[in-house]
Formats: sequence, C-alpha cells, structure tokens
Amino acid sequence: MAKAKLRVASDRLNTPTDLNPEDVTKIAHGLTVLLSDLFALFIKTKNFHWHVSGPNFRDYHLLLDEQSEQIFSIIDAVGERARKIGGTTLRSLGQAEGLKRVQDNNADYVSPLEMLKELRDDNKTLTANMRELHAVTDEANDVSTTSLLEEWIDQAEERTWFLYESTRDATESGH
Repeated sequence: MAKAKLRVASDRLNTPTDLNPEDVTKIAHGLTVLLSDLFALFIKTKNFHWHVSGPNFRDYHLLLDEQSEQIFSIIDAVGERARKIGGTTLRSLGQAEGLKRVQDNNADYVSPLEMLKELRDDNKTLTANMRELHAVTDEANDVSTTSLLEEWIDQAEERTWFLYESTRDATESGH
C-alpha cells in the first residue's frame, strides 16, 4: 500500500520533459542543494544585516540588505526550476539543514569586517558550487537551467566583488 501511494504521489509530481530521467534526478538534486545553500546564505546575510555595528554601519547595513534581497529573489526560481523539469525539491528546513554547505554563524558578536569577509567567502564558494551544477546542466542539454545558473553566477560574483572591495585595507586601495 505504501509503495502504491509513493507511486501515485510521484506520478502526480512528474512534470513532462524531454530531458533524460537520470539527468532530471541529478539536476533536481543539485538545485535542491543550491536552494538549501541559498536559504542558509540569505539567513546569514540577514543576521549580519541586523547585527552589524560601528562607524560604517549605514553603508554595511544597506549593502547587506541589498544582497539579502538579491539572494531571496533567486530562491523561488531555483525551487520552481526543479519542478519544471519534473523533479522535486525542498520540503522542510530540516532537509535544507542536512543539505546546505553554507556554515551558520551563531556568534554573539562578529566584527563588521569579519562579517563581510565571511559572506565574501560564502558567495565565492556558492559561485564555485553553481559552476559545478552548470557543468551538469550543460552536459544534460538543459539550456534553461544552464542559462539561469549563468545569471546567478554573475550575481554571486558581483556580491563577492562588493564584499571584497568593502573589506580592503585603506592602504591597499591607495589612500
């Protein structure tokens, strides 16, 4: 009986696609892991946005708010992409916790520069992880997911760049 219910549920969620079923499974899993990373990065960016302090408060607060909004705007598209190709995606925070590669930061206090450096490194790692998924989608001829990943990679590179420039020592920048 449980096997029949599982088959009925997966039949109802099986969106038609011309992609290879094995590729759909790999891509949907990769998108689910990416979605987990994005949720974790969004929460971390918001955490730092809420807790930043110091002389550059306004600039950092606004930067982190802008970056968290950009990350949040990607989240729905990632989950929906997995469904569009006939896969499934996240069902709970617990599942996301088990899949995410972005580490939490629950420290009572983190200096503003350490916040920015940590987010810089997280975004850089996210970029590398998306490039790996890009190779999978490209090989599967999933042009839509590949194209979306290219846009998201560009956005992550921009976040990394802004965070990098915000953490440079004044002597490095010629001042």
